[in-house]
Amino acid sequence: MIGSLRGVLLDRSISGEILIEVSGVGYRVQAGPATAAKLGDMDSEVFVWVHHHIREDADTLYGFSSKSERDCFEALLGAHGVGPSLGLAILSVHPPVNLARVLADDDVAALCLVPGVGKKTAARLLIELKSKLDVPLGESAVPSAGQSDQSAQLSTRSDVRNALSELGYSPEEIAEATRELGDGDAGVLLKEALRRLAGAR
Repeated sequence: MIGSLRGVLLDRSISGEILIEVSGVGYRVQAGPATAAKLGDMDSEVFVWVHHHIREDADTLYGFSSKSERDCFEALLGAHGVGPSLGLAILSVHPPVNLARVLADDDVAALCLVPGVGKKTAARLLIELKSKLDVPLGESAVPSAGQSDQSAQLSTRSDVRNALSELGYSPEEIAEATRELGDGDAGVLLKEALRRLAGAR
C-alpha cells in the first residue's frame, strides 16, 4: 500500500489530477483542486500524503497536503454512501477543522454546500460522520472564545471559494465574485457569489 509520494510534479489538470514522477515512475494521483493548487510550480519537488484505494476494477491513488486531511478522508469512506469522489468533494468545501465544526453544530446548510449533497443526505451524514470522525460534543468542538471574528470570517470565505472551485469556476472568476463580499454565513455568501457570477456570464 502506498502511503505517501515525494517526487517531481510533471502534470496537473483543472480537475485536480496530478502526475508525480518518483524514481522514473509517474504516478497519477487524484486530488482536490485546492490540494493541487498548493503543490507549487511544475517540475518542482512535491510531497503528498496518499490513500491507496483498491477495488476489483480500479487501483487509484488519492493525494492530500496533510496527514490529517488524508486520515479524515479515510474516515469519510467508512460512512454509508460516501465514496472517494464525494469524500474529496466534502474535504474540498470543508477541510478537517471546519468539518468538525460543521458536525458539532449540526449545520445541515453547510454540508449542503458540497456539490451533490441535498438536505436529506446532509442530515444522514451529520449522524454518521460524527461517530466516524469521533467529533467531541459540547464547547470543545467549536471555536474558543479567544478566536477572533476576523479569523472566523476568513474561514467562511475560504469555504465559499472552495465550493465555487468544486462547481468548476476558474480562480479568476472566484476572485472577482468574492471581492468585497460582505459578512455572513457560508450559505448566504455563496448565494451572493453565484448571483454575481450569473450576472457576469
